[in-house]
Amino acid sequence: MAESSRPTTERPLSPHLQVWRWHVTLAVSIAHRFAGIGLYLGLLLIAGWALAVADGPAAFDTYAGLLASPVGLAVLFLITLAAFFHMANGIRHLVWDLGFGFKPKTADFTALVVIAFAVLATIAFWFRMAAFGAFAHV
Repeated sequence: MAESSRPTTERPLSPHLQVWRWHVTLAVSIAHRFAGIGLYLGLLLIAGWALAVADGPAAFDTYAGLLASPVGLAVLFLITLAAFFHMANGIRHLVWDLGFGFKPKTADFTALVVIAFAVLATIAFWFRMAAFGAFAHV
């Protein structure tokens, strides 16, 4: 194959973070990926819980104690936030798949709605858990 006589320039294959101006839809797009990763890590916590259940009461009490620690509760809170965020943004993407919501102002607004929903739903969920006495033993 013949080589081109045109000079080649080093440039990214697609727009990169240095090219785009930061805005809420860009941040939500990146956060969606991190939330998905966080949910996969949350699955490891569920697998650990199942293993602790299978290993007996002593292992389960130890595992439950770790999850009830301040660090464990913070991790569970973040997983809850990731779940609500990922769900809401998934619905946003479903609406996009139907062909709606692509105008920049609409996309920015729905991104803010996703963030607000995730934060408010997470707080409401944890308050409801507290009302049911989920943290009475902590």
